[in-house]
Amino acid sequence: MHAVMNTLTIARPDDWHLHLRDGAAMRDVLPHTAARFARAIVMPNLKPPVTTTELALAYRDRILAVLARGTRFEPLMTLYLTDNTRPEEIARAKLSGAIHAVKYYPAGATTNAGSGVTAIENCFPVLAAMEKAGMPLLVHGEVTDPDVDVFDRERVFIERTLAPLIERFQALKVVMEHITTSEAAAFVTGAPPRIAATLTPQHLLLNRNALFAGGVRPHHFCLPVLKREVHRRALVAAATSGNPKFFLGTDSAPHARHTKENDCGCAGMYTAHAGIELYAEVFAAAAALDRLEGFASQYGADFYGLPRNTEKITLLREPWQVPASVPFGADVLVPMRAGAAIEWRIAAA
Repeated sequence: MHAVMNTLTIARPDDWHLHLRDGAAMRDVLPHTAARFARAIVMPNLKPPVTTTELALAYRDRILAVLARGTRFEPLMTLYLTDNTRPEEIARAKLSGAIHAVKYYPAGATTNAGSGVTAIENCFPVLAAMEKAGMPLLVHGEVTDPDVDVFDRERVFIERTLAPLIERFQALKVVMEHITTSEAAAFVTGAPPRIAATLTPQHLLLNRNALFAGGVRPHHFCLPVLKREVHRRALVAAATSGNPKFFLGTDSAPHARHTKENDCGCAGMYTAHAGIELYAEVFAAAAALDRLEGFASQYGADFYGLPRNTEKITLLREPWQVPASVPFGADVLVPMRAGAAIEWRIAAA
C-alpha cells in the first residue's frame, strides 16, 4: 500500500453489509455502491423477504440487470432466516454459489423484520446445516424485549443469545453486524476466530448527541441506535486496531425522505454515496490510514473465504459537498452529511 499525507491508494474495498432495496429505488442507489466497492453483501429484508434460493437468485438478476454497462460489481446474496427456514434450503443456497450468508433478524428488530425469528431455538436445525456448509450467520444483535432499554439491547443480546449460540454451535461462523458498543467490541475481540463484526461509518463518526443537535434529527436515526461517546471511541479503536475480526459494512439503508420525516420515522442512514470516503475520515482522524486497506479491502474477503480484490482505488484528501438530497425512485432521500463537506474523495480513474 502506498500512502502519503493527502493521498491513499488501496485495493478496491468491499461492503459487507448493504441495503439496496428493489425496483426504481435500487436503480438510483446502486451506482453509488458500484462506483466504490467491488462486492457487497446484500441484505434480504425486502417486502416480501428473500427467504429462498430462488428468490435470492432472482433478486441478484435484477441487481445485475440495472448495472451500467462495463461496471464491475458483484452482489453477494443472502437469505432471510425465519422460523420456517428448512435445512434443505441451506444446501440449495450453498450449491448456488451466489448465496454467501444467512441473515438473522429478531422479529421486529428493524426495517421489514416482521418475518424475523421469534425464538432462536426454532432455527437450531438450520444453524446446524449452516455450520456443516460453512455458511456464515449474520446477526442483527439486539433483543426486542420491551422491558429492555433501547440503549441496552445489544449488550443484552450478547448475554442472552449470542454467547450461548456460539457455545452450542462450535464451528458456526458468525458476523455481529453493525456493532455499537464497547461490550460488543470486547466480546468479538475475545471470541474465537470464527466470530467477526462489521462497523458502520455512522457509528464510528457520531454519538447519540447527533440525534438531538438543535432538535430531533430523524436522518440520524438508525438501528441499533447511536450510543454514548465512550462506545464510539471503543468502536474506532476496534476498527483501526488491525484486528482482522473487524471489517467494513456500511449498513447503508436508503429511505425516502418523507418516510424519515414523519411521526414514526424509519430507521436507517444512507451512506453509500460516500461509502469509503467517510471511513477515510475516521482512519485519518485516528492516525491509522495505513490500516484502512486491511479493514476495507482484505479482512472481510478473508473471513468469507473469497479472493482479495486486485484492482486499486486512490483516495485524495480534497473536500467535496454532499448534495442536500439524491433521487430515490419516485422520491428523494437525504444522505449522511447532506449539504456539508466530506474531507476525502475518490480520484477519477
